[in-house]
Amino acid sequence: MTRRLSLLYDELRQKADEFPPDIVAIEKLFFGRNVTTAEMVWQARGVVLLFTAHLGIEPYEPKPAEVKMAVCGNGTAEKGQVQGMVAHLLGLSKRPSPDDAADALAIAITGLSLASFDRNLMRGY
Repeated sequence: MTRRLSLLYDELRQKADEFPPDIVAIEKLFFGRNVTTAEMVWQARGVVLLFTAHLGIEPYEPKPAEVKMAVCGNGTAEKGQVQGMVAHLLGLSKRPSPDDAADALAIAITGLSLASFDRNLMRGY
């Protein structure tokens, strides 16, 4: 597990060197029934949060319902609805797959939306 977390950090660093991020969005965790899987996700999430701290970026951390609300306009949207709206918003010819890819894109869209809102607040709009 430690090697995988180290690889995650190294890959994030490499991608950030190639494509410096202005914002970072990472979903707040919803505690599921599978504690073992949740533990691995928590650890990976911690690596991402550490990485953002090293970048000096405060990440956007929307909850799952906030992601669904931002993308679909409904905080209780089903996975298929989220996938469909992500495809629509990004002009994709088909729904992103696997589900994790659609979720990541939805989180990114939400982060961009939150950043836009914050910029407008700072400008006084």
